[in-house]
Amino acid sequence: MFNALVEGMAGLLNWLYHVTQYVGIANYGLAIILLTILVKLVLYPLTRAQMRSMAVMQQLQPRVKEIQARYARKDPQKMQQAIMELYREHRVNPMAGCLPLLIQLPILFALYKALLGFNYVNPEHARFLWVPTLSGKDPYFILPVLAGLTTYWQSRLTSSPTDPTQRMLLITMPIFIAWISTTVPAGLALYWVVFSVVGALQQHWINRQIPHLRKGVARDEG
Repeated sequence: MFNALVEGMAGLLNWLYHVTQYVGIANYGLAIILLTILVKLVLYPLTRAQMRSMAVMQQLQPRVKEIQARYARKDPQKMQQAIMELYREHRVNPMAGCLPLLIQLPILFALYKALLGFNYVNPEHARFLWVPTLSGKDPYFILPVLAGLTTYWQSRLTSSPTDPTQRMLLITMPIFIAWISTTVPAGLALYWVVFSVVGALQQHWINRQIPHLRKGVARDEG
């Protein structure tokens, strides 16, 4: 089944390459960018629910801290109930981020495997900017650095500066992604960069759609 997914990914990438060829800018790097945008469009309904939950949870963090301070020592069970009630009140699902991630993993593995032994229609078009071939590693480590920076940008939009765990992940996750990107084909690193940029733009737009919550939290804190 996984081999079928890899073959399907290779076929889709070649089809998108032919699209770039048709418009006169034949390049597999552009095909990967189109692939990334296509995946983001398909996953958008799930991603939107995930991003909304993350944005709302960030805005609710001061109230969560207040509940924790009130009940953490005296009644941990009541603390958890109060937090879950707060989330229900604002229609937040803390597990909303799991499904898009689970769906994304097979796509990443399939693209990784497809790129390793990819049969390019025209190998010359596997070159992208400074990268000699998208099946090889970035010789100048520019894409890995961009992967780390864009991961940081996207994470920064949903991380709470008052949460120690989120502060730690805000630093360690981009470093981990940058390191991973040095070990995989440059095409996969390019996919991640574009995926993170589009995700950050989507998150920024979604954050702007919930000003009423910001006002509500500020009023409750006052």
